[in-house]
Amino acid sequence: MLLTIFTFLLILSVLIMVHELGHFISAKKLGIKVEEFGFGLPPRIIGIKKGETIYSINWLPIGGFVRLFGEDREEDETKNIKHKAKNKKINKKAFYSRPIWQRSLVLTAGVTMNFLLAVFIISFLFTQGVMMATNRVHVEKILPDSPAAVVGLKEKDTIKKLQIKLPNEEINITSGEQLINTTREHLGEEIILVIDRSGQEYHFPIVPRKDYPKDEGPIGIMISNYELVKYPVWQAPVLGTKEAFVMSYRLAKGIGTTIWKMISFQSVSKDVAGPVGIAQLTGQAIKFGQYAVLELVGLLSLNLAIVNILPFPALDGGRLLFVLIEGTTGRKIRAKWERLIHQVGMIVLLGLIVLVTINDLVRIFVK
Repeated sequence: MLLTIFTFLLILSVLIMVHELGHFISAKKLGIKVEEFGFGLPPRIIGIKKGETIYSINWLPIGGFVRLFGEDREEDETKNIKHKAKNKKINKKAFYSRPIWQRSLVLTAGVTMNFLLAVFIISFLFTQGVMMATNRVHVEKILPDSPAAVVGLKEKDTIKKLQIKLPNEEINITSGEQLINTTREHLGEEIILVIDRSGQEYHFPIVPRKDYPKDEGPIGIMISNYELVKYPVWQAPVLGTKEAFVMSYRLAKGIGTTIWKMISFQSVSKDVAGPVGIAQLTGQAIKFGQYAVLELVGLLSLNLAIVNILPFPALDGGRLLFVLIEGTTGRKIRAKWERLIHQVGMIVLLGLIVLVTINDLVRIFVK
């Protein structure tokens, strides 16, 4: 339990810190003043000022934050009234005074870093070996007293072909679904399985059962077309990037479906998880080992990127939307209205987190 909680908090902190690091690096490179870069959340334990930035360690060890000068335009303008002599010099380093493209870059940098973290993790996992779908169907398990056990099939045998006597036909097997459908078309008839075993080809006459236990199937084998595949270091980043985009599309589609169901008052899938649900997934991943935990981190990093880029107040995507509106219309939205909208958005987000957390608890404790 303690290991699960610690790992969950560590994962959460890494994901948030990587996100905030993106904002920090992009702001620094563009010459925007970063007032504070903090590890954890306030209250502050210690802070060291280096240059114009305070680097702090805070009491709540969850993630971190970046505080940009001029992020709150109204507050910054008030400061400038008090320091008129420094007004022009200060404004050059203020976030709100920078060009649209620079502010957009800073706002999207966190999401970009989360995506890159996922690409790095997925690429690393590809070099270690991942289960990939192939066109080879192999035997995972032989069930006792089944036709497969009787004729002498063995685990790890690869089923290459099926030979049917009537009509005289030979079928190349490239998927488990194809094997299952074909055998069910010939229940009670003798067919021949063409097997590859350690490079040698064997022929096994077998009769798929008409009557068989519910969880066994006509032949009595468990099959899979997934194999452990390792990729070289030079190839893994390309495949990792491609897989990250594929996963992002699937996640975005799932999130979009969930949002639509929520606003149309439909029941939301039980698979939607909040902090408690993610902590539970972390505990399950720990049982499967370090690579399973890394896979979860990559998935959560992509999920965080997609959620954050949504054009919703208080999120990076919401702030980006205001910047793009300003760039399109040429007019800035009044600072107090923008701040109020983000505050309302934050309240709504916190409310959703509470609701999802309640759903997690109900799912876990109410059977």
